[in-house]
Amino acid sequence: MDLRLVVRQLAILLGLLSASVVVVALGIAAAWPGPAEVPALWALGATAVVGLAVAGALWLLGRGAPREVGRREALLLVGASWLIGAGLAALPFWLWAQWSGSLGHPFAGYAHCYFEAMSGLTTTGATVLGDVDGLPRALLLWRALTHWLGGLGIVVLFVAVLPGLGVGGKKLFQIESTGPAAQGVRPRIRETARVLWTIYCGMTVLLVLLLLALGVSVFEAVCYTFATVSTGGFGTHGASVGHFDSVAVQGVVAAFMVLGGVNFGLYYLLFRGQYRAVRRDPELRLYLGLLALGTLVATASLYGGAITTTAGRAIEAAGVWEALRYGAFQIFAIHTTTGFATADFDAWPAPGKAAVVLALFVGGSAGSTSGGIKVLRVLIAGKVILAEIERVFRPYVVLPVRLGGTTIEPELRTGTLVYLLLTIGLFALGTAAILLIEPGPTFLTAASASASTLNNIGPGFGAVGPVENYGGFSAGSQLVMSLLMALGRLEIYAVFVLFLPGFWRSE
Repeated sequence: MDLRLVVRQLAILLGLLSASVVVVALGIAAAWPGPAEVPALWALGATAVVGLAVAGALWLLGRGAPREVGRREALLLVGASWLIGAGLAALPFWLWAQWSGSLGHPFAGYAHCYFEAMSGLTTTGATVLGDVDGLPRALLLWRALTHWLGGLGIVVLFVAVLPGLGVGGKKLFQIESTGPAAQGVRPRIRETARVLWTIYCGMTVLLVLLLLALGVSVFEAVCYTFATVSTGGFGTHGASVGHFDSVAVQGVVAAFMVLGGVNFGLYYLLFRGQYRAVRRDPELRLYLGLLALGTLVATASLYGGAITTTAGRAIEAAGVWEALRYGAFQIFAIHTTTGFATADFDAWPAPGKAAVVLALFVGGSAGSTSGGIKVLRVLIAGKVILAEIERVFRPYVVLPVRLGGTTIEPELRTGTLVYLLLTIGLFALGTAAILLIEPGPTFLTAASASASTLNNIGPGFGAVGPVENYGGFSAGSQLVMSLLMALGRLEIYAVFVLFLPGFWRSE
């Protein structure tokens, strides 16, 4: 493995992140100047300087490296990009707390800042902040931008804008893409990355315009758009989308959350006029079916009962419309792993909570911006289980397992089942680690925090519910959950291999 190649590519990636910091700083300084923004602008400026300096040093260290990215280099680059990128993205939060004199603020501790940055880049949306509204606009916009950059993947952006990666670009793309058997929509992987980012940018512009037309301010429209199309969940208010007590705003956000949870390759097929292929896509059908089922269960559970909104409004006896409005939005938000909230689902009846838990683990489609296990894996696992049950009474008949007319190869079947087992194991290990590190949390809180961070959801139950936050955890737990977020976003393998001794041995 040639470390010079990894170092050189990391230099370019840190340079791109530093340039993004500069864009945020200049945008806020020009559009919303004011004394409250000065410490945050200085923090962003210092971060850009540090990032560019480190990028320059890494570039010099990587001189003379070959251009071709091998399998090991690709794995190391993807894993390191997220772990190191979050370190740079955390700097504005930490520097702002030091320079503004906010030493009692959660951002005064770097572990908390790293957690917030990792949550942003992995589009988890979990926050350590109790008072989101009190942050300067510059930091709120930077939080939102980390979501947008991480939505399709910072390495996918990297592949889209950089020439000369060749076959290595395909390796990078496949490692970071979510879901099994990721396939390009164009013959060349760089074209695939550009097509996906073009669709992503188009959705972003459209949602901003729609929110502006509904009376949302420019700043809030941009921030909530970044968090919605990336299925992230960071907001500019503690009440999340519940701050906008508007059916129209919440309805538009809900629609785009669902769109963000769809395989982006299907949008390309739509633009090519292949409507039949999209309609027959088995994963899309199951995805929409699960959303409908979850909405039905949540609505029935809430009907006639009490609902507490995130803005503090209490509904004593919910009618059909109110139960549908709050039930559907919350199921959409959790299923797509966006994590927005309009109601405190931690106080829902048991059937509604069960629908939330199912949505929390399943997540969105493969090839989308969503987290979770992915609908496609659930579909493949179901097909495999049914095939194994059929073998019990038809042992001598060899029937291929098919999905949408295509035979599922044994490698994909095995890989899917192994991934499900790894997810369950990591969930259990994460829960145990939090309980060992923290003296206070209940099992429900620890298990919920582990599941929500691993599946890139954000809110959970107990002390990390939709009206709570992660600020009460110690630095040790914050780092454990940051690792869980990275493992969930990169689907375990790209981070796990970095801890195997055999990965670092020369062959």
